[in-house]
Amino acid sequence: MFQKFLTAENSFTFETFYHYCELLAAEGRTSGPEQSDFLIHFTKLNFQRMKRWSRTVLLQEATLLAAQNARRQCWFVITEAWCGDSAQNLPVLAKIAEAGGENITLRIVLRDEHPELIEAYLTNGGKSIPKLVSFDAESGEELFVWGPRPAGATVLFTDWKTNPNGRDFEAFEKELHTWYAGDKGEEVQTEIRLHISNA
Repeated sequence: MFQKFLTAENSFTFETFYHYCELLAAEGRTSGPEQSDFLIHFTKLNFQRMKRWSRTVLLQEATLLAAQNARRQCWFVITEAWCGDSAQNLPVLAKIAEAGGENITLRIVLRDEHPELIEAYLTNGGKSIPKLVSFDAESGEELFVWGPRPAGATVLFTDWKTNPNGRDFEAFEKELHTWYAGDKGEEVQTEIRLHISNA
């Protein structure tokens, strides 16, 4: 199902996705069919988050070793430019893939342009993103699926959904992104490292 997304015509590298988001932010647009002020605002905000993490994220030594010793695999990340969890996690995933060299090929696919992909990888029945799907580069065997966020962030999200206690979306967003700022990409590294090691 993902084979056609190995080409530049059907997917992005992290670098081309980064510049795509940069262009969208500059032009006051977003990815996907819905061009609302809400999503455009988050596209601009999330590009700044992605830009910051791209410069500052540091990989743990154990993560570097796991990536360097990984079996050859292809990573496909399903996402959109307006997604806050993607802005926080995608730069970390990209750094891990980069550390893996030829062992890890990373491609990024837009969810709303290819709905058949996210339909195969729903989260509790929903189309939550980002979603990383890894396949063996030789056999095409599915190795693991990760996403849409690390466990600590998922706890916050589940708590807000089940017991908002008067917190609106804006208050939850602040709480969630404060957690990401404190975590510094460490939890996603731990989770992905375990997946790589067990693949």
